[in-house]
Amino acid sequence: MTVTWTSGYNIDEAIPVVKWGPEEQEEMAFLSPAGTLTFSRNSMCGSPARTVGWRDPGFVHTSFLKDLWPNTKYRYKVGHRLLNGSYVWGPVYVFQASPYPGQDSLQRVIIFGDLGKAERDGSNEYSNYQPGSLNTTDRLVEDLDNIDIVLHIGDLSYANGYLSEWDQFTSQIEPIASRVPYMVASGNHERDWPNTGSFYKNMDSGGECGVLAETMFYVPAKDRAKFWYATDYGMFHFCIADSEHDWREGTDQYKFIEECLATADRQKQPWLIFIAHRVLGYSSDSWYAEEGSFEEPMGRESLQKLWQRYKVDLAFYGHVHSYERTCPIYENNCVSSERSSYSGTYNATIHVVAGGGGSHLSDFTTLQTSWSFFKDYDFGFVKLTAFNHSTLLFEYKKSRDGKVYDQFWIHRDYRDILGCDTIGSCPSTTLAS
Repeated sequence: MTVTWTSGYNIDEAIPVVKWGPEEQEEMAFLSPAGTLTFSRNSMCGSPARTVGWRDPGFVHTSFLKDLWPNTKYRYKVGHRLLNGSYVWGPVYVFQASPYPGQDSLQRVIIFGDLGKAERDGSNEYSNYQPGSLNTTDRLVEDLDNIDIVLHIGDLSYANGYLSEWDQFTSQIEPIASRVPYMVASGNHERDWPNTGSFYKNMDSGGECGVLAETMFYVPAKDRAKFWYATDYGMFHFCIADSEHDWREGTDQYKFIEECLATADRQKQPWLIFIAHRVLGYSSDSWYAEEGSFEEPMGRESLQKLWQRYKVDLAFYGHVHSYERTCPIYENNCVSSERSSYSGTYNATIHVVAGGGGSHLSDFTTLQTSWSFFKDYDFGFVKLTAFNHSTLLFEYKKSRDGKVYDQFWIHRDYRDILGCDTIGSCPSTTLAS
């Protein structure tokens, strides 16, 4: 488990540590050191982050709590050992260690994008830019005992180069991220800036060019400037792409995506999930419709054969601030008309836009797309519940009330994953005996 916090102490002033231990024990017997990072104004790529938006970030501390017993609850607190030998401590939190990979147990995942932050009185939000943000975090906090892991799939704080707003964002998610794993993907508002290696040349990051997100959120990426990585949780295997870098065939990211999908052990982790911020699959967003392909330009052309070959169950995207889910679809064609329950042989990937975390809503096109099974112009999030290796429940909940407005089931055994899919893609066989 990774624990990250910020402070005003550099390493020559105090030593950052985490004190922790099993919840059942009276004493927190373990003490783990933390690394310390920071960045300067010169690390920013442009204005406002480098000018009027600059604010000294202090120091970011990250500690790795290792050798955890699966499913065990632990208490922990972060602190610092001062030069005189005394300690200063923060409050005590509790988390539950992840299940063993492949463990057959109830596992619940929350997925959304484009959250942002807000004040209760709206006092410092320009144009009320993220009006649904507080509702989303409020619903998650209320239901936190029924949540095991959260994936925030890009466009995190919308600080857009005003660095102090990251403190507001992290304060808002702290009641969640201090208790369950809070994994993130990179979005345009974290990364994009001209001539900095981003696939896009816009200025959406406000000059941050990824530095804030990459420093404040540890992810198991080989190169944190390229924010693609794989992660597991129990029966789930997640392949998290970075849509702000080129994903097309022949690129390093394409090779990562194929390797991530190909190496999933579907006998132990049957639920294979692809995630990216921009919509690399399908969306009825009005801008994507005007582009003509109902996707991020060049989005799915290289990737759809990988989703089908490796039998990806679900693909999630943010960026479009609304909710939508498709039929099981391959090359623009629905391969099943079923809407509420999928069983037996794998069909094709179901694509889900879950970008209604909090930022201003995105309009749908007036064109009717045959592959779109459900749309919602509102704020919300997705909850996946794996009951075992064969049964998965998908639920879309509105942030306003936490009630379910769209759902379906997947019932699939391991043999259904091993065999032919419904469009005729079959493993090689021989007549030899």
